[in-house]
Amino acid sequence: MLAIIRYSVPDARTGEFAEQAREILDLLASQPGYVRGRLGRSVDEPGLWALVCEWEGAGFYRRALSAARLVMYPLMTMMLNEPSAFEDVDPPVSPKLGSR
Repeated sequence: MLAIIRYSVPDARTGEFAEQAREILDLLASQPGYVRGRLGRSVDEPGLWALVCEWEGAGFYRRALSAARLVMYPLMTMMLNEPSAFEDVDPPVSPKLGSR
């Protein structure tokens, strides 16, 4: 399953946010069921950031959020209030060998 948590980050807090988001990713990576994760920033709206993770299932993700609650707390004022858990409906698509 895919987890996407989006944040609206003021310019003045960009450095602080990126550092704390990396701490969150490190903590999440230590949780059972974690597959991979990354931090992204919108190309069109630099104040919009996304913490994106893949999990073996929604239960793993929900338990990991509980474990990361204290580390995530300082960034909650910037978190967009929207659903964050998405189930896979199709298998992942990989690039074909030899394609450009």
